[in-house]
Amino acid sequence: MIGGPTASGKSAFALDLAAKHDGVIINADSMQVYDGLPILTAQPPEEDKTKAPHELYGCLHPDETCSAGRWQEFMATPLIEKLLQENKTPIVVGGSGLYLKALMDGLSYIPDIPDDIRNAVVQKYEDMGTEAFYAELMERDPVMATRFHVNHKARLIRAMEVLEFTGQSLSEIQKQPRIGPPKHWNFDVTVILPEREKLYQRCNDRFLIMMDGGGWEEIEAFDKDIAEGRVSEKSLLAHALGADPLRRYLHGDLSKEEAITNAQNETRRYAKRQVTWFRNQIKKQKNIANIQIVA
Repeated sequence: MIGGPTASGKSAFALDLAAKHDGVIINADSMQVYDGLPILTAQPPEEDKTKAPHELYGCLHPDETCSAGRWQEFMATPLIEKLLQENKTPIVVGGSGLYLKALMDGLSYIPDIPDDIRNAVVQKYEDMGTEAFYAELMERDPVMATRFHVNHKARLIRAMEVLEFTGQSLSEIQKQPRIGPPKHWNFDVTVILPEREKLYQRCNDRFLIMMDGGGWEEIEAFDKDIAEGRVSEKSLLAHALGADPLRRYLHGDLSKEEAITNAQNETRRYAKRQVTWFRNQIKKQKNIANIQIVA
């Protein structure tokens, strides 16, 4: 398992491990599972994919919903079991801490929410507005509502859609026994945490490299796909780091310089949150054979 913030060097670290241990690199990044913005989501380039097998990158349409539970149960776990049977080394790489945690700790079972219910709840949020939506959730499910800030849009929508579909609070479902990984699995965990200023500079530099390497053309094509109905405006991928300010530039709402600056700021803020998460959440436990922190 290789975790850490964006632009920390996880992919290069994984390639070295794959070469040494006959490894297969498995994506654990919630945006890199989607097709549509491979450059902007920093998916490994084709050159890297020729050096080692890569799995679960760009494998879903942007309109599909990929939760940590779906990734753990239906994508990562079966793939890892298959690779172990083939005597390959699964190397799970990503910055989505919840995905990594789900694989190591398991998750309480939550049924898949049908698309019609999910879409209806999203539309309800848009129609009601933030404050009114939050107020309704507080009335119907105060336990979950009090866990979140009123501006935690995705989490509030998730709590409401579970309530709508199951009739239960997500808090009650989360009390159920976790579905954990197979008992014979042991994890060797590396967390890459560069010094802050170095990390922030990497975030800034990598974004410019991505844009010079086809990022502008990619976001233009993605914006066109949304405009022509091939991708929903509400797709999770539309909220990938940098996507919103870059699309606002395309629509004339920001200058090019403003769009780049906003995207870089967004990336650095996200990296800061990731660092905090990895420092606090990845701890020694029974099925972790080793944890190392790499600067």
